[in-house]
Amino acid sequence: MATLNYAAPSTVDEAVKLLAGSSGLAKVLSGGTDLLVQMRSGRLKPELIVDTKKIPGIIGIREEGGGFVVGAATPGAVVEAHPGMNKAWPGVVEALDLIGSQQIQGRCTFAGNLCNASPAADSVPALYAAGATAVVVGSKGRREVPVEQIPAGPGRTSLAKDEFILEFKFPPRPPRSSDAYLRFIPRTEMDIAVVGCGISVTLDDKGVCTAARVGLGAVAPTVLLVKDAADALVGHTLDAETLKKLDAAARAACKPINDKRGTVEYRTKVAGVLARRVAAIAFDRAMGKTQGKTH
Repeated sequence: MATLNYAAPSTVDEAVKLLAGSSGLAKVLSGGTDLLVQMRSGRLKPELIVDTKKIPGIIGIREEGGGFVVGAATPGAVVEAHPGMNKAWPGVVEALDLIGSQQIQGRCTFAGNLCNASPAADSVPALYAAGATAVVVGSKGRREVPVEQIPAGPGRTSLAKDEFILEFKFPPRPPRSSDAYLRFIPRTEMDIAVVGCGISVTLDDKGVCTAARVGLGAVAPTVLLVKDAADALVGHTLDAETLKKLDAAARAACKPINDKRGTVEYRTKVAGVLARRVAAIAFDRAMGKTQGKTH
């Protein structure tokens, strides 16, 4: 049995060198709420664990250029408690807040949820909808990557062996902009999404959508950024015809599987229903009619 090695570097360069120099499987530890479970079950058997939490700035939230930068190892509980993130990105906050129990919230992170690459990850559709970018570091330097380019398939990412996410950037919010996230689960708490949906919109002063992004989870091998669903919103108020087109676009994007939590037909139908509900919340928030999380 291979020996498991653990390292907690205090600089990006040190972390990159450790990852690059590993001869076997190396995994980055942000919060560990997925990684440690997978190791205990025997699903993952890494040779090296690189704990990034001692790297300066990788935990915390700061305002920059009118937007927000969230360190990759920032716990969900810290994000939820941040007034600026709650005001600008309530959908992102409520999506992250749905991950696990209160104890899990003290550890779970955007980076872990994204890089675990589960198509049913809760925070990921909301990250897609937000147009967030991941700051990726590695031996070739630093690059900014749209979050939707990180997952490559169930349990797989586009990151190189020596790369990890340092932080996430959330863009500035124009006036009359907001977002929302909902998921459907069989139980009331701590379940995996049958379908998840995040939508971000910007409206003009008459309630006409001028920009939109739609993310769908648990309906394909990776979380989807659904351009056709966003296009159904742009240029329109949220009337019955717009909702009908949004529903159809969400359904058309689905490529789900049958499993114990739902059939292909069921998941496809729920995707359309959730898109309609999430859009209504996001539009109301953008117009200042409602504020705060939906749970």
